Amino acid sequence: MHDTGMAGWMWVWPLLVVAALVVLVVLVVRALGAGQQPGGRRSARQILDERYARGEIDGEEYRRRRDSLE
Repeated sequence: MHDTGMAGWMWVWPLLVVAALVVLVVLVVRALGAGQQPGGRRSARQILDERYARGEIDGEEYRRRRDSLE
């Protein structure tokens, strides 16, 4: 009688494993997508930062445009 009682709970472990995998996938997807706008679009500030980092605009231009965005 004790064996059938334990067999009734055997389905819990696979369910817990699947739930843990789902949580792990969600966390990884969120971490990889951090800092991005929905739909993969970048914000104006991100584009401005990238242009400054590449040397396309100088510090004065960067500050002026950053201030106008805020």
